[in-house]
Amino acid sequence: MMEPERGYRVEIPDTEYWKRQINCQCACPLQTDARGYVRAIAGGDDQRAYRLARGPNPLASICGRICGAPCEVACRRGTVDRPIAIRALKRFACEQFGVEVREADPVDTVEEAAAEAELQNAAVEEVRHLLRHARRAPTDKPTGPEVAIVGSGPTGLAAAHDLALLGLQPIVYEMEPLAAGMLHLGVPAYRLPRGVIRAEVEAIRQLGVEFRLGVTVGTEVSLEQLRADHEATLIAVGAKSSRGLPLANIDAPGVIGGVEFLRSVALREPLPLGRKVIVIGGGNVAFDVARTVMRQESYDVAVTARRRPGVEEVHLCALESLEEMPADAIEIEEAEEEGIERHNSVGPHEILTDERGQFFGVVFKRCTRVFDDDGRFSPQFDETDLMTLQGDCLLLSVGQRVNFDFIDPEGDGIALTERGFVEVDPQTGQSVTAPDVFVAGDCAYGPKLAVHALASGKQAARRIYSHLTGRSLSTEDVEQHQPIAGYAREADYEKIPRISLPTLSPAERRTSLSKPVELPLSEEAARQEASRCLDCGVNTIFDGEKCILCGGCVDVCPTLCLKLVALEEIEQDAGVERLADAWQHDRSEESLSAIIKDEERCIRCALCAERCPTEAITMERFSFTEGWVASETDAA
Repeated sequence: MMEPERGYRVEIPDTEYWKRQINCQCACPLQTDARGYVRAIAGGDDQRAYRLARGPNPLASICGRICGAPCEVACRRGTVDRPIAIRALKRFACEQFGVEVREADPVDTVEEAAAEAELQNAAVEEVRHLLRHARRAPTDKPTGPEVAIVGSGPTGLAAAHDLALLGLQPIVYEMEPLAAGMLHLGVPAYRLPRGVIRAEVEAIRQLGVEFRLGVTVGTEVSLEQLRADHEATLIAVGAKSSRGLPLANIDAPGVIGGVEFLRSVALREPLPLGRKVIVIGGGNVAFDVARTVMRQESYDVAVTARRRPGVEEVHLCALESLEEMPADAIEIEEAEEEGIERHNSVGPHEILTDERGQFFGVVFKRCTRVFDDDGRFSPQFDETDLMTLQGDCLLLSVGQRVNFDFIDPEGDGIALTERGFVEVDPQTGQSVTAPDVFVAGDCAYGPKLAVHALASGKQAARRIYSHLTGRSLSTEDVEQHQPIAGYAREADYEKIPRISLPTLSPAERRTSLSKPVELPLSEEAARQEASRCLDCGVNTIFDGEKCILCGGCVDVCPTLCLKLVALEEIEQDAGVERLADAWQHDRSEESLSAIIKDEERCIRCALCAERCPTEAITMERFSFTEGWVASETDAA
């Protein structure tokens, strides 16, 4: 068979192929079955939706409000019109059965307690294999070796959660008076209610995790002492310090780090701001800073910010153009609604101070390019195109850094890299010079999304468990292929537009730091939005033995994702050749045909299966979950 000069490039489906079709799950660092809980909501099974959302995610209720949602970025529905509002639907499920409900409505009856226990089991589904191997119940209090965790942010909380389930005793050391790290001190209350944070932390505490708050490692207790008192130590500190700028007067009174400002607001510590505030930065944190400044509250005015006349203007200045800004589009839109003045494509040239050394303005220069031709950060400026903004306060949000001052490389025997990070084995997160020390989260790889921090903390828990118990740990995919009898979709699901998430009016939400911007979805809205999901775990399966090459499936396909072609029209590779050889064995056909499918176009409507006169096409659901499995015998 001669290979054509050009042909269709195809891939023979295997397990990895089917997994990749579920874009949302593959994009999630925690491998959460987002498709599963979205379709459960569409079907009215909110309890199942919660269990699927909560199983791999110890902070599901928090993520339902602030997750950066890489699942939505990957959502195949976005190729049709707009992605599914996956994060909002996670919040919907959690608001029915999550920790926030249990905090507001305590369990009173035996029946409710039994239902509560069943829901809590969602937290142990991912480690059920380990619990079986360890011969312990999820309700057993941990009695194993003690593990010190430095930092109670999402990384530390996730690691503590899983270590406790695995029977170890996590002790979390937090320098702040409140648990949850930057979730509490860096995320404004209008995005993340404090009651939800408290409820998530309390659920982890109930597993047997101990929190020691107001303890600064390096001051109240040394890292050396921690390592002496515990079998292993996990460093999980966040990027809690703002980066500066290489400019004169950067330390002048009136110049404040954005992260430090958010912390002061969260702890209700006073900071002087004045009437006109300038924020430098273009990311989500910069918008958090600017939008927090804009909010007025009687307590805020009198105590927290000492701005009795009230802030009159907030200017946000970014290097990037509007199209290049790293902040989420919704952050930019809502900030504009709240009256924040945005200046794009400008970079700081000079910080101005008066005769007392007090900040009073910034000279900006026009940024002509942020990234080079290879996409690397390499800003260029027009030094002659200048703009001056005067203000009472400058808040810097140009990046964050991790503070490793509590580590003495020589005294602690912990090697650091040239960048100042702990030198670790990239496969295990284990210090190359101190085997009892592990690193995870921001302090391992720099600031990322909260869901990345959660995944890193969970991975660290597995590594620490293996290190302390000598039992090798691995993950095991549990896969299912299920034919769907009577498969059907909601009427006109492919035409339903994405919902507009309900929000408070700009005037109302600006009156308080704690009034939420985004409001909960109604049941009707949640069901409608969930029904838009293309259900990418459903696949069209073709039986070549039954196919009569009538082409009916191709004709009826509304997205033109199917083609009936001669085998010669397909690019030949080893997989195609093996399949052709197997098909031609004991057959007399001189020429073979094939049905090829563009998965990106398929909307899982099943019209092809309905049209097929020989029932050669069936709809089958593929699903996969990742479980942990420990070796039956201890490692040597």
